[in-house]
Amino acid sequence: MNVKTVLVLLLLALATIFALVCVLLTRGRAPGTCQHQPPAQEDPDAGRSLVFADLTPEEMVQVVRYLQGHLGVPLVDASRAKPSDNCIASVDVQVPDKAEVLRFLDGGGARPPREALAVLYFGNQPDPNVTEYVVGPLPVPAYHRDVTVQKYGGKVPYHRRPVTAQEYRDVNSLIRRELRKAPRFLAACCGSDGADLAILTTAPRGFKSGDRATWFVLFHGVPGTGFYLSPVGLEVLVEHGDLRVPRWRLRKVFYNSLYFSSMEDLEEAFLANVLDVVRVEKPQGDAVLGSMRPQRPPGSPGPLPYEPQGPRYTVRDNRVTFQGWSIAFGMNPFSGPRLFDIRYRGERIVYELSLQEALALYGSNCPGGMSTRYLDGSFGIGRFSYELVRGLDCPYTATYVDRHYLVESDTPTTNQNSLCLFEHDAALPLRRHFSDAQSVYYGGLRKTALVIRAISTLINYDYVWDFMFHGSGAVEVRVHATGYISSSFLHSRGTEFGSRVGPHTLGTMHLHHVHYKVDLDVDGRSAWLWLSGGLWLCRGRGAQEGFSFCFAGQLNSVDTQDMAYELVKDPWSRQNTIERPYLRRERLEREDEAAFPLNTPLPRYLSFASPRNNKWGHPRSYRIQISSPGAEHLPTSSPMERAISWGRYQLAVTRRKEEEPTSSSIYNQNDPWTPTVAFADFINNETITNEDLVAWILVGFLHVPHAEDVPNTVTVGNGVGFFLRPYNYFDEDPSVDSPDSIYFSSEQDASACGVNPLACLPPAAACAPHLPPFRYGGFLNL
Repeated sequence: MNVKTVLVLLLLALATIFALVCVLLTRGRAPGTCQHQPPAQEDPDAGRSLVFADLTPEEMVQVVRYLQGHLGVPLVDASRAKPSDNCIASVDVQVPDKAEVLRFLDGGGARPPREALAVLYFGNQPDPNVTEYVVGPLPVPAYHRDVTVQKYGGKVPYHRRPVTAQEYRDVNSLIRRELRKAPRFLAACCGSDGADLAILTTAPRGFKSGDRATWFVLFHGVPGTGFYLSPVGLEVLVEHGDLRVPRWRLRKVFYNSLYFSSMEDLEEAFLANVLDVVRVEKPQGDAVLGSMRPQRPPGSPGPLPYEPQGPRYTVRDNRVTFQGWSIAFGMNPFSGPRLFDIRYRGERIVYELSLQEALALYGSNCPGGMSTRYLDGSFGIGRFSYELVRGLDCPYTATYVDRHYLVESDTPTTNQNSLCLFEHDAALPLRRHFSDAQSVYYGGLRKTALVIRAISTLINYDYVWDFMFHGSGAVEVRVHATGYISSSFLHSRGTEFGSRVGPHTLGTMHLHHVHYKVDLDVDGRSAWLWLSGGLWLCRGRGAQEGFSFCFAGQLNSVDTQDMAYELVKDPWSRQNTIERPYLRRERLEREDEAAFPLNTPLPRYLSFASPRNNKWGHPRSYRIQISSPGAEHLPTSSPMERAISWGRYQLAVTRRKEEEPTSSSIYNQNDPWTPTVAFADFINNETITNEDLVAWILVGFLHVPHAEDVPNTVTVGNGVGFFLRPYNYFDEDPSVDSPDSIYFSSEQDASACGVNPLACLPPAAACAPHLPPFRYGGFLNL
């Protein structure tokens, strides 16, 4: 044996020893890390979805600079502006008209100019008002135009403006000054000097247009827990409509069923021993009602979802794609989540799917509770969508996206990680069958869906907004309510308005109504009018130069189906009869027919139908299926009902119009008696056959609080929503193309990887998900 052979054998021996050592050392270690690299894909969108994109912080800054230099009036930063100042209240993207967008997306037209919508409060002028400007083009603005009259038919009166944080601070200062005028009463009722009491607003603010008088409810404030369950029984009415803050005044005081003109009068009644005082001690430590601090040490971690071979969806800019789905997503700072250009298999199904408004209407025998009708859009559903907690608000490995807004400040704010996207395994078959007749086999498909989620904290309540996209071509929209219930001080016959949930706490009954806009474009094909001579004519828009075509609207109609019975003679036994069920089909011709009030029957099948048929001769359609109609609407005799008249209808279908973009307005909260937008006016019996149509959908529920709402309302049983489901849109269920389908027969080995992909999971899943470090910066913007 020569030296070379010896050296080769020696090296082989060393390599074998090294491999054995590695095996022994790694035995018992954690499995390898899964690779999270989605396969590279071509992007046919090529950035076109950016036509819907929210403004970037840089664009917001440019708009602010432009307005500061081109309006010719001094502008004070809204974060410190007084009512008598001029300020920029908000800046958001101005989404172009649908016709312009579809010419760009579908007709080969030019990209519409990118513009912003700026809302300004002009308090420092002879005629104070709210004005809205469109500013563009971005990123370097060169023009602005006042669109207030065009949108609302006139100037927006100044008293309709939402209350700013600075206004609340000034009100709170007034209340605390007034509280000092009743020191002995406060010591007796609450063990407080008033400085440590929490103050909660109500809304609306009066009884008629022009009023700005708000009831504020006082609670014991305890650091680290919600104060909403600890009312002390004291409520005050503040008049704060004057533009000069020193002229604001406390107009009325309520305590334990009695009303007083001032805190001095309340103090006098107490000293005269004619006031029934209920002492409510400030809760301490573990006695705090509603504390969310854990009562047990942490246990073992629960199950975690993860993607064994990486996420199966792709996020680029403001667009997500997933197994045939394509969605452009965004967030309005006031009305909240909004989606555009929702396509499945390349065909547009929905042009716009957006949250419009959320109403919480309370009942109580205390003034603050009985008068509360919160329109959350005026507070800021999108603005108050804060950072999501990884692993609790969304799956740990979800994709988290920052959202930016400019409201009540000259400087943009970023709510980081405030929108999440993930694939959800429902742990339920989408479809399945075990065959035990004739042939023996199993076939099925897992139910997974892409979820886009945001969570808004609106004072006491938290709303979980979900938009889900299923492999069957269905869109699911749902909202869950959690957070704290609002409460009143329990006195006299308080339980007629809710349930006692604490020593002095009444959980007050309330309804939740949530409104959505669904601009369905079923069949995904735009209708165009081709004209010659470089002129085009759009309905209601007149002739325009420079184009050779015009968008005429997506042609859809509304079809309904329901079951009825007919009494017929038995064909085989004429002396007998049978009650035969049949389908009662109808095409709704006008808006009034397609406006379905609450508490009236809604057709079980209501669909947006295309003029084209599927393979089997039925109109290609999408069905609207509402799983939760709302609770009792405010009576139409109420002077403020028109401001929430969208709540009259569980479903209404109208012709789409650019001048009817939203069902509510941020100005409706503080002047519901003369609403800036009255949805009821949208329904004027126009034809809805072969037109571009919008469905306005209401979901909601009545909540009578109970002991289990303490510390927090749970999401279980408090979720409502609706579906958009294909109905003869396809020739068969499109999920047959899913790579997740499972099929094996009795003649096959179900444990073989080549037959059953599920059998391959153990080796494929022999890796641990790569969990990014847990970080949370959600308190930075407060």
